[in-house]
Amino acid sequence: MVDYVVDAADAADLVTLRKAELDGWLAAQPAATRSWVKASGFSAEAGAVCAVPGKGGALALMLAGLGDDDDPWTIAQLPGKLPPGTWRLSPARDPKAATWAALSWLLATYSFDRYKAKGGRAWPALVWPEGADRAYVEAAFDAIALVRDLINTPAADMGPPQLAAAAEALAAKHGAGVRVIVGEGLLAENYPAIHAVGRAAGHPRQPRLIDLVWGDERAPRLTLVGKGVCFDSGGLDLKASAAMKLMKKDMGGAAHALGLAAMVMAAKLPVRLRVLIPAVENAVSGDAMRPLDVLQTRKGMSVEVGNTDAEGRLILADALWEAGRDKPDLLLDFATLTGAARTALGTDLPALFCNNDLLAGDILRAGEAESDPLWRLPLFKPYRRMLDSKVADIANVSDSPHAGAITAALFLQEFVPAGIPWAHLDLMAWNPSTRPGRPEGGEAMALRALFSVAVQRFGTKT
Repeated sequence: MVDYVVDAADAADLVTLRKAELDGWLAAQPAATRSWVKASGFSAEAGAVCAVPGKGGALALMLAGLGDDDDPWTIAQLPGKLPPGTWRLSPARDPKAATWAALSWLLATYSFDRYKAKGGRAWPALVWPEGADRAYVEAAFDAIALVRDLINTPAADMGPPQLAAAAEALAAKHGAGVRVIVGEGLLAENYPAIHAVGRAAGHPRQPRLIDLVWGDERAPRLTLVGKGVCFDSGGLDLKASAAMKLMKKDMGGAAHALGLAAMVMAAKLPVRLRVLIPAVENAVSGDAMRPLDVLQTRKGMSVEVGNTDAEGRLILADALWEAGRDKPDLLLDFATLTGAARTALGTDLPALFCNNDLLAGDILRAGEAESDPLWRLPLFKPYRRMLDSKVADIANVSDSPHAGAITAALFLQEFVPAGIPWAHLDLMAWNPSTRPGRPEGGEAMALRALFSVAVQRFGTKT
């Protein structure tokens, strides 16, 4: 819900200035104002504020610094520094800057308070900036908040059933259809890898496939696949406690698929949208898959399990092959897949793998334009040999310590039918520390970039 960007007639002025604009602004002010600002030491550094008094000592306006660049997150510093009340930005900026100001302000007010006895703090409000794309801001904030909320929710309250319920709630909101295949039904409908990974969790956290559809059946097809490992113990290849601690976020790919779906449906893009989420818990029990077990997949390829902690790619294999059955015009998958991607790119940069250079270029350009960056890594075909198995068609991991993110992507590519434009995002979905507008915890990454690509490819509502 959008609470802190509002319609209001009576608001205090919040004057935002880049460093290069400060002298020109001061030159047009009364001498008393110039003296006050200079005495305060305000130099328009990013995030700096300066209260300027008027007659009788009442607040005349508040200055806020934007620094010397166009960092879109600068505005997100301000809600935490301003006193309560409602503020109106000036001077007017271009529509993109105005839109960013509203969105970054809202994102600064996000907090996850579900388990706190007292709610979060009250924030100052912002009047909708002139020229801001209100529909986009509201949809983007709601989608990002959804992603964050889903990831931040502890695994005890965000297992496969609850993840399916979240998809059903989203479907109901937008008039979408949703079908959920549960437990033994996965075997009956030929999703054997999803079942094998999730069966150890047992009832009521049985594995399931969530299948959401929306839009005109005749429209271009956009299909999203999200890894929904609601908790990853590592299975019998058990994770150490430090590596297991954050594994409530291992359904971050599913959260991203639902978040992007929310934006697409809110904008009523002219597409036939499909969202496929294999939802499992990778648990330990007598029914758990074992190292060197051979699993079957929906495609018919057999997979040797070299490591039970490489389970995400197994469930995605079934979902991707089903996604390809419809021959979508664009197929995107999201997954918190490998530590190797984080080692290569750190926590802020999702790794992009793509089988189509034109699509990859569009995604990278959108990431730069939307300040939602990605970095492309190669689908280097010679490394496919690292997944060879002596007893099955393919292994789920390589015995080599090298190129882990690439071999994982190459594994997934085996389950994407030829000719379908496909992009795979290996992402962190988590902020290790708090920054303006990006609190520690679950995070939406590349969501705005990929929505921009969808708009470019399919257009807006007619």
